[in-house]
Amino acid sequence: AFKDAAVEVIGYSAVLDPETTETVDIGPASTGNAALGTYDDRGHAENPVTGEPYEPNEVALGDYGRVVAEYWADGPSSETPPGHWNTIANAVTDGLEGDLRLRGDGAAVDPLEWDVKLYLALNGGMHDAAVAAWGSKRFYDYTRPISMIRYMGGLGQSSDPDGVAHHPDGLPLESGLVEVITEESAAPGERHEALAEHVGEVAVLSWLGTPDFPDVQVGGVGWILAVDWVPYQLSTFVTPAFAGYVSGHSTFSRTGAEVLTAMTGSEYFPGGLGEWTIPAGSLEFEAGPDEDITLQWATYADAADEAGISRLYGGIHVWADDLRGRVVGAETGRGAWALARRYFDGSIDDER
Repeated sequence: AFKDAAVEVIGYSAVLDPETTETVDIGPASTGNAALGTYDDRGHAENPVTGEPYEPNEVALGDYGRVVAEYWADGPSSETPPGHWNTIANAVTDGLEGDLRLRGDGAAVDPLEWDVKLYLALNGGMHDAAVAAWGSKRFYDYTRPISMIRYMGGLGQSSDPDGVAHHPDGLPLESGLVEVITEESAAPGERHEALAEHVGEVAVLSWLGTPDFPDVQVGGVGWILAVDWVPYQLSTFVTPAFAGYVSGHSTFSRTGAEVLTAMTGSEYFPGGLGEWTIPAGSLEFEAGPDEDITLQWATYADAADEAGISRLYGGIHVWADDLRGRVVGAETGRGAWALARRYFDGSIDDER
């Protein structure tokens, strides 16, 4: 499972090529509505507010992977994941257009009351999510993809005991993704030509790294040595300097989704659709996208799930970090809301 998780992340990196023609439908009819802690996206049959089916939203896969990796990155000098969910919460409040009803029922409340209660519940939950996630990180001290891939790739390949560069703890081979460089594959015009000096070593098909001029250039996807693999991140922040399990993004995001669901009384964004458009040419890690990309989510949980999977596209986490983080976040968000409600209705005083 450890080896397979590393290869899976390499596969996510291999699609980050704006030159490919492969597309993906990221509309709510095709994505989202996954059972908690799974990648079993079932989509949504219709918008519950309008009663109409969700429209398809076909985008280039290479652009989508790069866009979600950057949109949800929230690294240094950013609003961070908790701040990102405050931004989403503010957009939700605006989308309710003054119809601010706690838990979605009863009389509308004053905007100040709404804001105070929203920020208390949401950011109390964010604090609890940090405690839960970083407590887990400290306990398990689990590695990141960059260490996994480089270490195993440096050992060799673990699939063919009779083959070149075999090591039982090496990377599994996968044709077209993880391969041993041979004299034939490194010949002029062949796929490993640029790695001709490294015959017998393990190469992976992956993002090639930050270009010299990211405003106008892309790193692209190609064959590199496994020991040189890098995540799709800024060159000044290659990977977080703390353990991977569980994903902070996944924990924070599902916590925020649970609080917003409880606060608004609906799992759906106002109008049944949340959207955020990434303008053409606005990426920071490299040039792109060539066209505007509009991310869409039917529910708050759908947005949270995308935040989690974005870390695999970005090469920061493996699936175990993401999926378990979602579960921890769901429990944390529900607990935070339950505590906040005791403050709202005054029952907290009965415990003193």
